[in-house]
Amino acid sequence: MPYPVLIRVDKSPSPAMLAQCANMVAVASGKGGVGKTWFSITLCHALAKRGKKTLLFDGDLGLANVDIQLGLVPEKDLGAVVEGSCNLAEAVTRYENGGFDILAGRSGSGNLATLAAQKLSDMRGDLIALAKNYDTVVVDLGAGVERPVRQMAGPAAFTYVVLTDEPTSLTDAYAFIKLSRAANPSSEMRIVVNMATSATEGQKTYDTIRKACESFLHYSPPLAGIIRRDAKVRDAIRAQTPLLTRSPLCEAATDVEAIAAQFC
Repeated sequence: MPYPVLIRVDKSPSPAMLAQCANMVAVASGKGGVGKTWFSITLCHALAKRGKKTLLFDGDLGLANVDIQLGLVPEKDLGAVVEGSCNLAEAVTRYENGGFDILAGRSGSGNLATLAAQKLSDMRGDLIALAKNYDTVVVDLGAGVERPVRQMAGPAAFTYVVLTDEPTSLTDAYAFIKLSRAANPSSEMRIVVNMATSATEGQKTYDTIRKACESFLHYSPPLAGIIRRDAKVRDAIRAQTPLLTRSPLCEAATDVEAIAAQFC
């Protein structure tokens, strides 16, 4: 598979950007359509079921869809925070069906995607402060490798990189890992292979990205888990219901539960 050779590396981030929050994890993907947001939601639900006080931050700035997948209409969202009508804590919505809290984005709004650097930094700082009230904070990042996406991952103790066996997914995931590691060599990435036809095929997909990272970056991101392709996932998304509620014993649910168990 082809990998980008020449990628512009951003200037070194400030110490504030690199400040980490031990109970915060990010979920990223090089491209859209790999199930990143669905994984973020299901992971939060699995953690909540294990007794973890959990917050899901919809950091897919400008193209937020956590609320859409869950059928929520929050009274306040991150758009309201940016506009100054409320603070981050006041924008938290309780999702009773999943047992966790949500900071919803504003779907279809471009104001978050083009957020000024200082406001983005302030929001990141406020999120770190809010994280003290939770056992785990999961930040669902926007798809892609742009700087705002990677900056929102800055405070996370580690980042799940969700990918599939599609060549474009693998290439873009590699680009995300390369840029993130160039900006912060201590950043930790963990691979989640989604929509695998089998555990064996999922392992092959992981081996592909691992070998590329080892060869060109001298870094070996560990495998966090393989999630098998499951028709129950699409069914749950269409019903705007969490998978662990609608089909808790299906293969994909079991696979996400196994990833969540790593936290305990």
